[in-house]
Amino acid sequence: MRKPAAEASSRDGRNLTYGMLDRIGRAIVTGVYDDKPFPTEAYLATESGVSRSVVREAVKMLGAKGLLTARPRKGTMIRAARYWNLFDPDVLRWVLERKFSLELLRHFTELRIAIEPAGASLAARTHDEDELALISTGYARMVAAEAGADDPLNADIAFHVAILEASGNPFYRQFRDLVETALRTSIRFTNRFKGRTADLEQHREVLEAIKRRDAAGAGTAMAALIVDVQALIAAAEQGS
Repeated sequence: MRKPAAEASSRDGRNLTYGMLDRIGRAIVTGVYDDKPFPTEAYLATESGVSRSVVREAVKMLGAKGLLTARPRKGTMIRAARYWNLFDPDVLRWVLERKFSLELLRHFTELRIAIEPAGASLAARTHDEDELALISTGYARMVAAEAGADDPLNADIAFHVAILEASGNPFYRQFRDLVETALRTSIRFTNRFKGRTADLEQHREVLEAIKRRDAAGAGTAMAALIVDVQALIAAAEQGS
């Protein structure tokens, strides 16, 4: 069945807007507009073959992400990188795609060690059967990935995200997209650096502590896992 014209038009408009958002956002983060004025709405619309309303909406969304600001009589300007919202999954993805950076990876891992051990402790205290099943499934996928029957990256991410979901804390759950996006770079680096996939024993210790509702043990096990990542990053920084 064909979609009603109004619905199809709305969907196409959103696709165009998000496509424009991604194109401009990536260009800003990768430095395409460095040392030059940000293009006008009319120029961007003509260059991309979209309406000015599509460009206007994309620019507005990029302003909400901290990348752009509009000033009277000065037009739209790119904000300094320190104002970019790195908690926004799009911004983080663009930054990670720009250039691999051990410094950024270290900063992210410092954030992980402040969040994930506490999230694992909360999950040990508050999880229900369904949430535990998701964590167990994530671990089972990691085991399968070790045997070549699943994707190692996606399995590892599923495990970590399931723990945040099981924390019972809506603020920790809000880190889901951030953790998922940044882990894609972090896990690729650590796996390549170690020459193997994630340490199953370390992840199993986290799972078992959560199962027995050992909050302190779950936090300690998760912290140990992330400390190992920090050690790998430090070794790579010293060797670079």
